[in-house]
Amino acid sequence: MPRDASELSRRLARDAEAVCRHYLSNGRRQGRYWTVGDVRNAPGRSMFVRLSGPESGPGAAGHWTDAASAEYGDLLDVIRESCGFIDFRDVAEEARRFLSLPRAEPRQTPTPVRTPVPAGSPEAAQRLIAMSQPIRRTLVETYLSNRGIEVVHDAGALRFHPSCYYRPEDSSPAETLPAMIAAVTDLDSKITGAHRTWLAPDGSRKAPVDTPRRAMGCLLGHAVRFGAADDVLAAGEGIETMLSLRYALPALPMAAALSANHLAALLLPLPLRRLYIARDADAAGDMALAALTERANAAGIEVLALSPRMGDFNEDLCAFGLAALRAALRIQLAPQDVIRLTT
Repeated sequence: MPRDASELSRRLARDAEAVCRHYLSNGRRQGRYWTVGDVRNAPGRSMFVRLSGPESGPGAAGHWTDAASAEYGDLLDVIRESCGFIDFRDVAEEARRFLSLPRAEPRQTPTPVRTPVPAGSPEAAQRLIAMSQPIRRTLVETYLSNRGIEVVHDAGALRFHPSCYYRPEDSSPAETLPAMIAAVTDLDSKITGAHRTWLAPDGSRKAPVDTPRRAMGCLLGHAVRFGAADDVLAAGEGIETMLSLRYALPALPMAAALSANHLAALLLPLPLRRLYIARDADAAGDMALAALTERANAAGIEVLALSPRMGDFNEDLCAFGLAALRAALRIQLAPQDVIRLTT
């Protein structure tokens, strides 16, 4: 009886078309591929699933790619996303059910003993992120949608915690609230911190508490990242600000430094040749722009400022809409970036 993911994936791939017909029922066969809108079974044609090929390696049956989102995976990922599972045990159980295999025997493993870590430390941040879940179909998507951000590209840095601990700054008792969790990482993708945005119970807005945003861990020089930076990067302060830019320019990698002071101190990747700084329209934003520009220029990096019409780019998105935001950004880009970043 298969216990590991690779064996389950191989067995599913042997009957890839049947898997697709069951879990991706809104698609259809086109030659050697099954086409559908996305891995969550939306109508469309941007996702391609190989129906034949070797059992593993490049070109294997069951491997899929979404040309619109750049997501990819195997048939276990199809089951996870189309069914909305979070825990792999549920994915494996559903795969076994589909394949008519016996249930996996429960393994008797000792309960792990967690050693305490300092509150607010990078280790505590890593544990919080590990305890959180992907944002798909959670209050995080509701919250971001209400901020005008309908699509989150490269959402791996964002997580959802349904009951994140919140301690008021006064003597009020602590409580638990749903929260958007963002992973802060260094240039080597190591998690150094976490940012929490506590949400209202329905996800419509931030929670009605005194400080609905707090960060923990080592933040200086690091950022919440959306997309992998190579020669071009956009950097700014807030998560919603940079997600708004990412919504308008999905090909441009983004880094949210979380504050003006941290933006000024952001560490820049070595291959970087051009840096777009998404400035907030206030005195702190001007300070961060000047400081980061000086550091980037000293490293031989070209700097271009991206300026909002209102206070920040999320305000612009909410006030004027996606098309207007994209048009306003287009004229602020370097000529060589206009085609590759806006088409």
